[in-house]
Amino acid sequence: MITGVAEVRDVFELERLAARTWRGLEQERLGGWLLRAGGGFTGRANSVLVAGNPPTELAAAVTAVAGWYAARGLRPRAQVPLPGAEAADEALAAAGWTRDDDNLVLTASLDGWGEPSVPVELAPEPDEAWLRGYRYRGTPLPPVALQVLVAADEPVFAAVRTAPAPAPPAAVARGVVTDGWLVVTAVTVDEGARRQGLATAVMAALGAWARGRGGHSCLLQVAGTNAGALALYERLGFTEHHRYHYRLGPEPERSPG
Repeated sequence: MITGVAEVRDVFELERLAARTWRGLEQERLGGWLLRAGGGFTGRANSVLVAGNPPTELAAAVTAVAGWYAARGLRPRAQVPLPGAEAADEALAAAGWTRDDDNLVLTASLDGWGEPSVPVELAPEPDEAWLRGYRYRGTPLPPVALQVLVAADEPVFAAVRTAPAPAPPAAVARGVVTDGWLVVTAVTVDEGARRQGLATAVMAALGAWARGRGGHSCLLQVAGTNAGALALYERLGFTEHHRYHYRLGPEPERSPG
């Protein structure tokens, strides 16, 4: 069981911190908003983070965002953290952007994390087996995924292997330490290896790695509909810090032929 309380941060401050650990391959500031594009892989790398104020009134900012993504052949998407971005959310809704389900941002202190119950490998880059083990939304990764995964300052890739490569690991996860915060992403456990404590093991290994780099707190993001993951993280001592959802603009027009 994890004990202690994570360092308290402002919602926007914590969202900006998390954004530094999962970046778009192209990024551009729009005042306090952060435009990100990453070949369409993941919402976080392909959305504008609405954490602050744009340089224009909100309706004009929404129009500018839509044009930025359309120019890249991507559907406009906004990541809207709450509380804090209510006015921007209203402007996006008024422009006809549809709302996705909530994602929860959970935090915990790194104090009291135990040792992993099984061997966990840590590597600075994911190998081909790791990439096959990480099934984003249950599907194989697109080619651009590797570029997004390594686009951070010194990420680490955790794996529990029950068979040697090239077999995919039974469990994987990714961690990055920024300003004392361990941000964990890409937690995946093979369906045939669940309920064996492997997710707990990779979290413990990442926690030990982060503490060795001065880490004091952990952050992760999980879909509000993922009851199994929420139960796991609750057992590990995580609590909800805030939520965010995506707003989706119109699909970009495709040229015929």
